[in-house]
Formats: sequence, C-alpha cells, structure tokens
Amino acid sequence: MNETLVCVVGNVATQPVCRELSTGSSARFRLAVTSRYWDREKNEWTDGHTNFFTVWARRTLAANVASSVALGDPVVVQGRLKVRTEQRDGQSRVSADVDAVAIGHDLSRGTSAFRRTPRGEASAVTQSQSHSQPEPEPNWETPQPGSRLDTTAERQPEPAGVT
Repeated sequence: MNETLVCVVGNVATQPVCRELSTGSSARFRLAVTSRYWDREKNEWTDGHTNFFTVWARRTLAANVASSVALGDPVVVQGRLKVRTEQRDGQSRVSADVDAVAIGHDLSRGTSAFRRTPRGEASAVTQSQSHSQPEPEPNWETPQPGSRLDTTAERQPEPAGVT
C-alpha cells in the first residue's frame, strides 16, 4: 500500500459536523495548523503560515468526535493524507484532506478526561447527559484467568469531554 500517513497537530477551526449515512456515521471538521518559529530580530516566537486540513472521521470515531471535540480544541490527528485539485470558477484549487484513523486532544496544552464507549453502542454518549452528574467508579479489577474478558456490558456509559 502506498498511502501517505501523516500526524497533524493543530486547532479545530470549525465545529465538527456528524451525519448518519447508510454506511455508518461520518464526521468532518477543519483543522488549522500554524507553524511557529523563533524570530531572532524580535527575540520572540512568531506565528508563521497557517495550513488548513479537512479532517474526516468514520463510524465509531465519528460518533466519538461529535461528543468529544469542539471548536478551538487543540488536537492531534493521525490518518491518510489526500490532496485534491479541482477547477472552480475558472481557477484551480487545491485542498488537503485527512482521512483520520485516530484523533485525540493535545495534552501538551491542556487536560482531557477519557471515557470508554461501551461496545455495540452505535453512537457516543448522548448530549443530554450532564458533565456535572457524578459517575460510578469504573471496575478496575483485573479479570481472573478463565473468566470473560469483556466486562464492558457491566459499565455505565460516561460522558466524553474536555475538562
């Protein structure tokens, strides 16, 4: 396989949009990536050029993005880079998309609370649950040898979000 895999670190530039399709969930958002460099003349860090990518997420990743990622969040995106060229109004336009495999918050710039999505759940936690409600403590015990390893059915869904 000759695919271009990239890891892009930036800020969410548009609110993620999630849609249910016949093939499953699909989400997209724009990601702004601005380079920074040390300006010796000014003796300070300076923002460079900003690149924008359209990030696409599918299936479970799309549902989790819709519940966890918001406008302005610093994120790390790993996926396949796809560069498209199209003609619009007589001009050639180039756009870069990332077909995401993994998306997460950039923990070098803040904190995040991870919540596992129960297996078999088509979408992530509903928006109606409040982050202020106390959640039950997860089962931290290691399963005994020979017991069922999948204990996700016993866990209560927890809201996903940035704290």
